[in-house]
Amino acid sequence: MAQKQSILGRVAQLTRANINALLDKAEDPEKMLDQMIRDYTNSIAEAEKAVAETIGNLRLAEADHAEDVRDAREWGNKALAASQKADALRAQGQSAEAARFDNLAKVALGKQIQHENEAKQAAPMIESQNEVVEKLKTGLVQMRSKLGELQVKRDQLVARQKTAEAQARVQSAVKSIDILDPTSEISRFEEKIRRVEAQVAGQAELNASSIDAQFEELELDSTQLEVEARLAELKQLGAGGSQPSLETQQREETENPA
Repeated sequence: MAQKQSILGRVAQLTRANINALLDKAEDPEKMLDQMIRDYTNSIAEAEKAVAETIGNLRLAEADHAEDVRDAREWGNKALAASQKADALRAQGQSAEAARFDNLAKVALGKQIQHENEAKQAAPMIESQNEVVEKLKTGLVQMRSKLGELQVKRDQLVARQKTAEAQARVQSAVKSIDILDPTSEISRFEEKIRRVEAQVAGQAELNASSIDAQFEELELDSTQLEVEARLAELKQLGAGGSQPSLETQQREETENPA
């Protein structure tokens, strides 16, 4: 009986447990839930065994009680029959036989009293056992419900943990992509190409300016030649030479319009 009460106490303690509060305090909720599920499963198994044993003992006690009640009734009937027989024999003047049946009636009454006392003593115990069985049954129902709640909590927690880990891996991958961003490499490569293009353009511009300078130098040389030619003509005029040629005059008119 003490063992049954101990199991009953554990059942009551476990069914009153606040799972959320326990999880809040746990360093590793998943491990704690796994341990709680094992504890609940073991406690349920123990409680089921205790209930089965208690019910078995209760049924035996009830059978014994019913037998005591039945035996008390039967012995009462026997005592009545023996007393009636003794009265009949005494009425017939058979005092010795009547006394013998009275003694049998007393024996039957003694047996009746014995079975009545046994039934009376067993009644409180049977009632108590019935209460224990009902409490254990109720506790088992509550524990099975709590176990289901724990299993759901555990599955939800594992699912959330896996989701969180997946998200962490994604964030880590995103961070790695940010660090080794291929677009940044492309940008650097593009910048390198732009610099080469700019260098080529600069070289081309430099080359172009060099050619322009050469042409300008040629123009300067042509002007100088023209100056030298005119100077020579002036020398000829000063020495009594002929007028400037028509070609020279046309050139002068073109170069010095009115």
